[in-house]
Amino acid sequence: MTSSIHLKDVWLKFRIYRNTRPTLKETLVNRFLRPQTVAYSEFYALKNLSLQIKGGDRLGIMGLNGAGKSTLLKSIVGIYPPANGVIDVKGKVYPVIEIGTGFDLDLSGRENIYLNGALMGHSQKEMEAKEKAIIDFSELQDFIDLPLKYYSSGMYGRLAFSVATLIDPDIMLLDEIMAAGDAHFVAKATARMHELFETSRIVVFVSHNLDQIKQLCNRAIVLHHGELVAEGSPDDMAKYYLENVVAKAGVG
Repeated sequence: MTSSIHLKDVWLKFRIYRNTRPTLKETLVNRFLRPQTVAYSEFYALKNLSLQIKGGDRLGIMGLNGAGKSTLLKSIVGIYPPANGVIDVKGKVYPVIEIGTGFDLDLSGRENIYLNGALMGHSQKEMEAKEKAIIDFSELQDFIDLPLKYYSSGMYGRLAFSVATLIDPDIMLLDEIMAAGDAHFVAKATARMHELFETSRIVVFVSHNLDQIKQLCNRAIVLHHGELVAEGSPDDMAKYYLENVVAKAGVG
């Protein structure tokens, strides 16, 4: 089966609750005197978004904070189902999109390696063959049997990246993962990304580091206020993003 991601006319709606902890007085007033009062407002985090990603694509996603970058990844993996439109994903997806995704904080690093392997459909025997390579790459040998709740964000990111890139999924979603760890690990992870990108798998990569996107990706898109406003080569999209989004937003 050829891996692919197809989004057609996708709209994703969120609710913003105005007062999530009302006082007793506010609760009584709302219930008896203003029973029709709506306690929330709605907005679209993704708007009419259509996108096709095929095997071999290394797609970089650019956008300001709140543009919908992480939301798009979560929609692809199925965390946020669209209000309208279609998301069709063919292939096994491994998301590294935020601290906590796919891991159990009460389990050790080693146990989480096997947990993630099982979630990806790998047997215990297959994961036993990968365990040493994952631990060695993460450089967490002294901490691998410590529960994840005691890991720093950098340690967590290193383990997440190591598991993701050594399990070999069909589709990998990465959200600012290259920001995890020190300069040494970032350089090592970048080299590993190059190895992955030489295969035919799909990688979708969110980063504020435009140089990383230009270096690692062969396609890029720009999101702004939930809309796909431009797509093309990473160099062209970086130029477009800086001139048409960043400059107009007055971001430093």
